[in-house]
Amino acid sequence: MKKNFLTACLPFLLAILALKAFAQELPKPTPRQLNWQQLETNAFLHFTVNTFTDKEWGDGTESPAIFNPAKLDARQWIKALKEAGFKMAIITAKHHDGFCLWPSKYTEHSIKNSPYKNGKGDIVKEVADACKEYGIKFGFYLSPWDRHETSYGTPAYNDHYKNQLKELLTNYGEVSEVWFDGAKGENAKDMQYDFDGYWALVRKLQPKAVLFSDAGPDVRWVGNERGNAGETCWSTINTEGMAPGKADAKYLNTGDANGKKWIPAETDVSIRPGWFWHEKENDKVRSPKNLVNLYYQSVGRNSLLLLNIPPNRDGLFAASDIASIKAFRKILNETFTLNFAKGKVPPKLTDNHLNTYTELKEGQSLVIDLGKNITIDRAMVQENIARGQRVEEAVLEYHNGNDWKKIQSFTTVGYKRLLRFGEVKARKFRLTISRSKSAVQLAEIGFFKASKDE
Repeated sequence: MKKNFLTACLPFLLAILALKAFAQELPKPTPRQLNWQQLETNAFLHFTVNTFTDKEWGDGTESPAIFNPAKLDARQWIKALKEAGFKMAIITAKHHDGFCLWPSKYTEHSIKNSPYKNGKGDIVKEVADACKEYGIKFGFYLSPWDRHETSYGTPAYNDHYKNQLKELLTNYGEVSEVWFDGAKGENAKDMQYDFDGYWALVRKLQPKAVLFSDAGPDVRWVGNERGNAGETCWSTINTEGMAPGKADAKYLNTGDANGKKWIPAETDVSIRPGWFWHEKENDKVRSPKNLVNLYYQSVGRNSLLLLNIPPNRDGLFAASDIASIKAFRKILNETFTLNFAKGKVPPKLTDNHLNTYTELKEGQSLVIDLGKNITIDRAMVQENIARGQRVEEAVLEYHNGNDWKKIQSFTTVGYKRLLRFGEVKARKFRLTISRSKSAVQLAEIGFFKASKDE
């Protein structure tokens, strides 16, 4: 009898063990990836000879003599970013034109041959020093495609690139992100980049830095430059067959529920139509409201917002750009400072710590009683992503006094999911996990009323 009972139970026991094993095998972020995602908003600084030629892509034939941002003040840039709540600045140390914003020993196409500070300038250093002064993180962009360097297209270029990479990794203090852009022109020389070698050099010299390329290894491209992460956005993907410049944009935008590698999305977008400053675009700066929308479509969909603010020919942020990013942060602060769920749910769900959480199994609900009718139009949910991403589908509802009514259903959560909806006035709300990979570790929940300026 006992043997028959055990035989009958065996499939169920094996199924339970399999589920536990699956939960343990969920991809998880490294400490550097986890720290990076919680920064939420970083800034790009696109600045080079293109700023003076009015181009987006330089061709490498530009004379260094044209580069003279006479009023350049990196402290102005970083101060404005700090005041607008940005946590990192990434400078284009070298764009596709090959012009270097630091005095590289390995090329003459650099700031050392420009009029700026009589050839004694080093803008990478100025940015790094300003970041240190104002307490934000520093990163750099070093374009693999180099339209000036004659060794490009030969194996020797990989050594040239590593030499320049080493200069940037060793002379400017702590580096928090290195950007490897896979973009290059259709008629560019064929070049087999030694990305494994590049990445190994960063790991050796700056082990805390995250590495960006189209498909990682730490951070991936979101698949567009419009500021939109996918409504469904997994931090996991499979990278077989991918390389920088050779990845499916749609796949990168949504990620992969069954992905084996944790490589979260970074949403890069510019505050202006172009990546570099152009005078004709001075009246096309994104409004604060537009920037807030980008925040919801990036950070609010389990991504990170990397907003480009390009310095002008004087070497300064335009007043319009500064005003827009400051007003953007003011709106976010007005919306998210008061969480109506605080004090109405277990403290660990509103303590701003991802590693304190409540578990919800598939089909299970969390009911939040606010104690009185409150009008809200924004909600936030966060998972403890240190243990992986688990929510596949969920629904938020409110109680109208008689029945539960749906506010919004949604898919992935990950680091953060922000919901926007019409005003709802109610006392009770309910979050239900409709489908999940395993028990969800709900880390944070919030209910908010949008700023009047949003």
